Amino acid sequence: AGMPRTLSTSDMVTPGRLSPPPTEPTDGEKAGQPFLDGAPSSASLDTLIQHLVPTADYYPEKAYIFTFLLSSRLFIEPRELLARVCHLCIEQQQLDKPVLDKARVRKFGPKLLQLLAEWTETFPRDFQEESTIGLLKDVVGRIAPCDEAYRKRMHQLLQALHQKLAALGQGSEGFMGADKPISYRTKPPASIHRELLGICSDPYTLAQQLTHVELERLRHIGPEEFVQAFVNKDPLASTKPCFNDKTNNLEAYVKWFNRLCYLVATEICMPAKKKQRAQVIEFFIDVARECFNIGNFNSLMAIISGMNMSPVSRLKKTWAKVKTAKFFILEHQMDPTGNFCNYRTALRGAAHRSLTAHSSREKIVIPFFSLLIKDIYFLNEGCANRLPNGHVNFEKFLELAKQVGEFITWKQVECPFEQDPSITHYLYTAPIFSEDGLYLASYESESPENQTEKERWKSLRSSILGKT
Repeated sequence: AGMPRTLSTSDMVTPGRLSPPPTEPTDGEKAGQPFLDGAPSSASLDTLIQHLVPTADYYPEKAYIFTFLLSSRLFIEPRELLARVCHLCIEQQQLDKPVLDKARVRKFGPKLLQLLAEWTETFPRDFQEESTIGLLKDVVGRIAPCDEAYRKRMHQLLQALHQKLAALGQGSEGFMGADKPISYRTKPPASIHRELLGICSDPYTLAQQLTHVELERLRHIGPEEFVQAFVNKDPLASTKPCFNDKTNNLEAYVKWFNRLCYLVATEICMPAKKKQRAQVIEFFIDVARECFNIGNFNSLMAIISGMNMSPVSRLKKTWAKVKTAKFFILEHQMDPTGNFCNYRTALRGAAHRSLTAHSSREKIVIPFFSLLIKDIYFLNEGCANRLPNGHVNFEKFLELAKQVGEFITWKQVECPFEQDPSITHYLYTAPIFSEDGLYLASYESESPENQTEKERWKSLRSSILGKT
């Protein structure tokens, strides 16, 4: 199936016309090269860097800035890119001369500061090293004599950057305290396990708290992590890949999804009576339905996945007591056939609603995250980063920027629901069974049906409970 065509949601990712900067094209590139969506479909890295550098009468488009800053890290480290941009500014505006052309610098200065503001705002992690801050201070220090306001603006920009980095620093590490699944004990001590229904028996409330957790987790994922997750060595660059492990927020988010699957399965397999188990299943069906209505597709998919795990789906006597019609409707929505065709339609509907929304409640779009990563992965694998002539395949990166840009728009939505710390704490810390633990709980609830299950039950009883 072809790549899904996503709606473009913000001006950040809607390329318009791109006026070439006032320089001669290099590497035999024709001045009249084909433009795609207002940007060249391919160009040398030098030309693309030149496109990024403002002058007294040129400023790159927002869409171009985002696309190039996002994808350039496949070819050049952000610090190195910043150094080249600063060097070009100094050279073109003759900022190293003892006497500056004040009139020209006053036209150029605000544009330079605007570029630095956009860069630090969207990719704050590019500025974690002290040396990058040094580059910023140096280039702004050179234009400051022409207008004192430039230094003040620089100071504000750095303050905002430090706040952003500090907020990102308190990110996901603290989130995953109790992530180790416990093995099954026939009756977990009351101190470690309170059933979820005892803490929150209202499906609407739980769906809202799940949405809280999702948006909190998403906030920490930087756009660059999508590119860094798939970075391969650039064949034309003999240097090492451009970054090391910088995708921990992505990984933490995928872990949260898995935790939620296992939590759902644990809550269903825990109760001894089938009437209670059926009640828990019906509760989760209602929670999932409410997640769908909110636009929280990630929690929805985790709940459905948890209910479809074998230890849960084999509980036939329990399921016989459940009104399953609503469950089948939700399963149909998230059915993987046709490359998740039904889900993609629902996602487009939610994205459209978000664009025209009046309340932040209607703005919520939380995509099924593993599929988003997979889409971006296939986009990356399916097209080369460079063309045979060594040019950067910019057309590919426009598509990449479109998908990542849409995600950025969604992750910035403020959560409209009041947080209930007791519920979110439970979601993060309630013990969950390992896969073996789930199977054992399932067999203890409804006896094995065949020889294979009997043997597995026997071996789990001896390994986990120490019983024969």
